[in-house]
Formats: sequence, C-alpha cells, structure tokens
Amino acid sequence: MYPTPGIINKEQFIVEFTPLVKRIAHHMMVKLPPSVEVDDLIQAGMIGLLDAINRYEGSYGRQFESYAAQRIRGSILDELRESDWLPRSLRKKMRQIEVTMRALEQRLGCPPSEQELATELNMTLDEYHEVLQEVRGVQLIYYEDFQEEDEDHFLDRLCSDSENEPLEILLDKKLRQSLVAAIENLPPKEKIVMGMHYEQEMNLREIGEVLGVSESRICQIHTQAIARLRLRLRSL
Repeated sequence: MYPTPGIINKEQFIVEFTPLVKRIAHHMMVKLPPSVEVDDLIQAGMIGLLDAINRYEGSYGRQFESYAAQRIRGSILDELRESDWLPRSLRKKMRQIEVTMRALEQRLGCPPSEQELATELNMTLDEYHEVLQEVRGVQLIYYEDFQEEDEDHFLDRLCSDSENEPLEILLDKKLRQSLVAAIENLPPKEKIVMGMHYEQEMNLREIGEVLGVSESRICQIHTQAIARLRLRLRSL
C-alpha cells in the first residue's frame, strides 16, 4: 500500500523500500571483488533512498519505486567511485585488455575471439581466463574512463544542457541507443549473458546453470563483454 499522493511519511518509506536497497546492493555485489563489503553498499544505497524521498515530486506509486531505484544505484556507484575500491594494478590489466582488443578489432575487422586476445597478450587461454576472473571488479562503467587527456567529457559531448543532472544525462536517448547498439554487436554468447543479467535480472550463478557452465566462466564472459562495451562507448 502506497501513501496518499502528496503525503510523505519518510519513516514509512524507509521501512517499505529498505528491501529494495538490499536487493540492488546484493545484485551489484555479484560483480564486485571480495574486498567490497555489501553492508557498505547498502549504507550508500540508503543515502540514495533518502535523497529520492526528499527530491521526488510526482505521485508516490510505482513511478517512485523506479525513481528510487535509479537514485539508489547512483548513490552506490558514487560511493564505489570515491572509495577507489579497485587496485590500480587491476585497472592497468583491464586497460591492457581493452587496448589489445581495440588493436585486434582494427586489424581483423571484427571482434577478436578469446583465443586471439590471449595469443596477442602472450598468454595461454587459461591464463587469459584467470586475468578476466581477477579483474571482474571492473564491471562498472566509470564515466571518467570515457575521457582522454585534453578531451571534453563524453557526457558533455552527448548533452550540451549544463542544467541537466547526471541522472538525466545518463538517460539521454542517444546514449541509451548507443548502448543498445553496442550490446547488439557483441559476440553471441556475450550478448546472451548480458541479456540474461541485465534484462532478466538473473545472477551469474543462475546464468551458468542455464548455459551449463560454471559461475566463474560466466563472470569471465561478462568481464570481456564489459570491455567491449567500454570501447564502443568511448568512441561516441
């Protein structure tokens, strides 16, 4: 039961939507390294929930739940970004994979396979899989990553209205269309995994059970897909 439109009972909202905060935090936790504590994500998410309650101006129903979910995720992302939860060494490894992926794609004219990437990196396929597993924390698309030196921020290139809030910019039609197109161009297996995880909201273990592979293997496929998507979005 939602409160009457226009009447805000903050305590009731906190009680009602705390499970939403926990659900989002646990869903995001699947993609993060063990060093990240889920309680920290929940705490950051609660800040996002309070922000949503204070800011929301519409009727308090399903639309508020959707709005709150966006604020909760955004608050957790901000916390992760500010805390620099991923070691610099892992960021370097992910960047090396991305650079290699870009070079091979330009050379081959198509997305490189895992074996091609491993060979280019002077690794065995098993070693490459280990690296993908190790850098699984690089799952969040940091918007700072889309900015090269001496370049305007890619969000500024997408939307020139300086009054827009980051949330509104990220919902920009052009960006969403670009992301959809990038996902459509992923290799079939990576496309399936991304669809199951983000559209059907299945966790990595569930996806592995459906596809008949281990959870760690799904994690590797997901990490590689994210690397491809980062390259696509950086070229906007």
